[in-house]
Amino acid sequence: MTLQAAVLAVHVAAGVAGLLLGPWAVAAAHRGLRSTRAGRAFTAAVTVLVATTLMLVAADPGLWPFALLAAGTQAAAVGAVRAGDPVTRFRLAGAALISLVTALAVVTWGSVLAWVLPVAVGTAAVERAAGGVTGPRSPAPS
Repeated sequence: MTLQAAVLAVHVAAGVAGLLLGPWAVAAAHRGLRSTRAGRAFTAAVTVLVATTLMLVAADPGLWPFALLAAGTQAAAVGAVRAGDPVTRFRLAGAALISLVTALAVVTWGSVLAWVLPVAVGTAAVERAAGGVTGPRSPAPS
């Protein structure tokens, strides 16, 4: 097995872990819970995914746009763990999960719709559910 194949295997495993842990992290954020095990495990999976993305981009610079997407996903996952406001935490966790679902769709379908549908449907679902987030909210800006 080549080094690139090994990195890709770890990348896929981290992606699967993120897709499995993501719904629990989002559900915990929706309940207003802060820094749950699911959220930290999801962020760890995303961190491994980002690290392996950067390694894969180093091996094939033509993949550079994926490094930008990975960085955004990482920022959302970390932001979700650190956010004080439960609605913000929920939205960021949802955004990170949408990113992983979009990546899976792109790899599976390879179509422009794979980029558009998960983002459109996922964003609408997160925004609709954001109104039901429980927990203390930050005061509205004045």
